[in-house]
Amino acid sequence: MKRTKKLTKDMLLALMVAGCLCVLGTHNLLSAPVTETTAQADQTSPSTTTMTAPAQPSAVAQGSGGTKSTPRVGAPTRYAPNSLSRRAELHYDMMWGVDSLRVKSAESNEVIRFTYRVLDPQKAKPLNDVKNEPSLVDPKARVKLVVPSLEKVGKLRQSSTPEPGKMYWMAFSNKGRLVKPGDRVNVVIGNFQANGLVVE
Repeated sequence: MKRTKKLTKDMLLALMVAGCLCVLGTHNLLSAPVTETTAQADQTSPSTTTMTAPAQPSAVAQGSGGTKSTPRVGAPTRYAPNSLSRRAELHYDMMWGVDSLRVKSAESNEVIRFTYRVLDPQKAKPLNDVKNEPSLVDPKARVKLVVPSLEKVGKLRQSSTPEPGKMYWMAFSNKGRLVKPGDRVNVVIGNFQANGLVVE
């Protein structure tokens, strides 16, 4: 009887120990995956942030930069046509019956051409009068150019009766190329005077 009680006691003790071991094993099995999942989340979350976060600002910067136009360095520049003030245009129109006054270099800068358009032939008549000797003055270069006279051709200017809407010209000899594109010059024809015209 005593032996049976002892065996029963030993069996109960063994069952209790086995139960404790099972509980401990289950606890370890349950806790281990949670720890690994947390560790994996900690490892993957930074990489996800670095992949997505920087992409948006750079895309915005590129999008905005693509639409803006940047000036080209070393791009060739051209002289703009003489932009007279509205007051000057009205003056030449009302007093002399002309507009579209321009001065341009020609023949490798050996000749400076002055052109104008006639609006009122009567008012513009003095500009085509052969008695009025034209001259072109460059204050910067300190020179005064005149219209040359060639054999069999005569003066390099138009002296016909002006007609409305037609363009007329005269050419000044620029020997030595002293007058250069970009200079501001004055054209004088009798009492007519146009100041500050830019040589194109």
